[in-house]
Amino acid sequence: MDLHLKDKVFIVTGGAKGIGEAIVWELVKEGAIPVILGRSEEASKKLEKKIKENGGTCLNVISNLPNPEVCKKTVEEAVEKFGALHGIVNNAGVNDGVSLESGGPGAFRESVTTNLMHYYDLAHYALPHLRKTKGTILNISSKTALTGQGGTSGYAASNGAQLALTREWANELAKYGIRVNAIVPAEVMTPQYKKWIHSFGNTEARLRKIEHHIPLENRFTTSEEIASTAVFLLSDRSSHTTGQWLFVDGGYVHFDRAYES
Repeated sequence: MDLHLKDKVFIVTGGAKGIGEAIVWELVKEGAIPVILGRSEEASKKLEKKIKENGGTCLNVISNLPNPEVCKKTVEEAVEKFGALHGIVNNAGVNDGVSLESGGPGAFRESVTTNLMHYYDLAHYALPHLRKTKGTILNISSKTALTGQGGTSGYAASNGAQLALTREWANELAKYGIRVNAIVPAEVMTPQYKKWIHSFGNTEARLRKIEHHIPLENRFTTSEEIASTAVFLLSDRSSHTTGQWLFVDGGYVHFDRAYES
């Protein structure tokens, strides 16, 4: 299926690793132009090299988030270089383990700043350009917004706010023809997830236990499966879909916990 994305420009935060990297690659496959915004210099440069070797075009912006000026300058640089902006993917974030019991007000505020504020900043500065193209906003959230996880108050609160903003922005921006949606992953084996799961010890047993509770095929969702849905939502093939939270999780969130395959 042709998604009509050739030469369209999309900013992807956290685009050098994990889910972000997979989304970038799917965009490249469709002939789109990703603008990769993130702090991972080595990974970003390696990804840029591969994209160009495969005949693709991209822009690499290596900088730390959250920072409103970084978001503003990235939008300006993308539009100056490519002439337009057709969408943004808010993806960057970290499950930083700031809990209620062992965290604190300062750590909680820092976590929310890290995981939420750049979602607003990037959308705000991108908006004038998205109005011109009737573009799209896609927020990558997490099942922690709905299920809780324990021990990660800042991250869970940020993800809950991302879902709320998805519907708020979809409402506000419908008059411009701008669509806003969210994807809610559950268990995805990204580099960040691997680091987190290894922090507990007895990794293999823990992984088997998690897989057992993923109804569809008892396996983790792949980054590529998230990316395929993401690119569809960014395209005009989903032209009447807005304000939606799409769960790409093998049934993890919505199936009864007593489900047995």
